[in-house]
Amino acid sequence: MKTSPTIIALCYDFDGTLSTGNIQEYSFIPRLQKSPREFWARTQQLAAEEDADEILAYMRLMYTEADKADIKIRKSDFMDFGKGVKFFDGLLPSGGTDWFSDINSYARALGAEARHYIISSGIKEMIEGTPIADKFHKIYASSFMYDRYGAACWPALAVNYTTKMQFLFRINKGIFEIQKSINDYMPENERPVPFRRMIYFGDGSTDIPAMKLVKTQGGYSIAVHGASAKKRKLTQRLLSENRVNFVAEADYTPNSTLTKQVKRVIAKICAEREVEIQSELKKH
Repeated sequence: MKTSPTIIALCYDFDGTLSTGNIQEYSFIPRLQKSPREFWARTQQLAAEEDADEILAYMRLMYTEADKADIKIRKSDFMDFGKGVKFFDGLLPSGGTDWFSDINSYARALGAEARHYIISSGIKEMIEGTPIADKFHKIYASSFMYDRYGAACWPALAVNYTTKMQFLFRINKGIFEIQKSINDYMPENERPVPFRRMIYFGDGSTDIPAMKLVKTQGGYSIAVHGASAKKRKLTQRLLSENRVNFVAEADYTPNSTLTKQVKRVIAKICAEREVEIQSELKKH
């Protein structure tokens, strides 16, 4: 009897989860000669005035403010903006290892394959410019269309707190292309990555529906936080409200609490998968 491979999907928000702040704040917003607070306040104002989605509002504001400041926003420019992103400890190589290679090796030793995914409201083209972009099996994030001159001209995709769940189902069913429907029926046992083999990492309120979905479907949701007391308090609230399984500081180094907890989860998933396989073999 042939059994399907044990794929474990690690799905990450980006801003505040992997990067220490919002991706636009490192290089793009400073080029506008505005403060992050000013930019995000204007975003909220625009969204309120137009009764619009805040993700679409900030994308519109990026376009209009860049045009006013004569800042080019071609795909290559966005990727350049992504080069200045700062990450939490452990994500970039240090001492010959990094979070991704460590987790991949650990899963492989247990007979599983770890795959990493981004599901973010940030700008995809910026994420693609970061030094960790090649670590991900797929990057789902807000993105732009480009005109014949290669300049951003219209949103291609806006990822908000509800659409994040769509991409979890795409990973679940193995249907990665945006143009392909995920609504057709697929039996649970034919889905490449059951939710019980997913781990979702998020840091705030925009991740709540995705966190809750993964958790209620038997997977694992982890709320991570930086050093601030405000962020720590938010993640603790998510835990107390039963929206996540665990809370940990966003420290991705080998001996951190987060790393140890994720490895325990991977070991549990692999053990449960072995029980499933043995049960299937007995039936045949």
